[in-house]
Amino acid sequence: MSKHLSSGVVLFNARGEILLCHATQTRHWDIPKGMGDPGETRRETALREMREETGIVLAASRLCDLGEFDYRPDKALHLFGVRTAAGEIDPARCVCVSLFPSLRDGRAIPEMDAFRWVAPPDVARFASRSLGRLFAHSLPLDALFARLEAF
Repeated sequence: MSKHLSSGVVLFNARGEILLCHATQTRHWDIPKGMGDPGETRRETALREMREETGIVLAASRLCDLGEFDYRPDKALHLFGVRTAAGEIDPARCVCVSLFPSLRDGRAIPEMDAFRWVAPPDVARFASRSLGRLFAHSLPLDALFARLEAF
């Protein structure tokens, strides 16, 4: 079975917390990520998904390429990391413009409906098992935060 590839951004604030987005009509919180459009690079996909799912616009030069990771049996993630300055990003100002049909009534609703900073030890409480496992085993958040300081 071939895997689908999504690209996304692990966005840190100055305190080492990551931005998580609540996936509408689910229990899970996620990072901004998604499938590429035809002709897009992985970096372009990650930037577009960040913009569509949060309203945050980042310069491509700010993204540190973290590589590709197994996510689920049918999906891999190509991730980029960014470390922001204190006060640069306010989750209360985030807005998702990416819409999909509601499973309840078919009306168009935002893909993400809430945003928050989450400390690395708390990510597994909010995120799906797949995302929690990725950060616990393949991409430890504390080490990633330290790595991005030099980027």
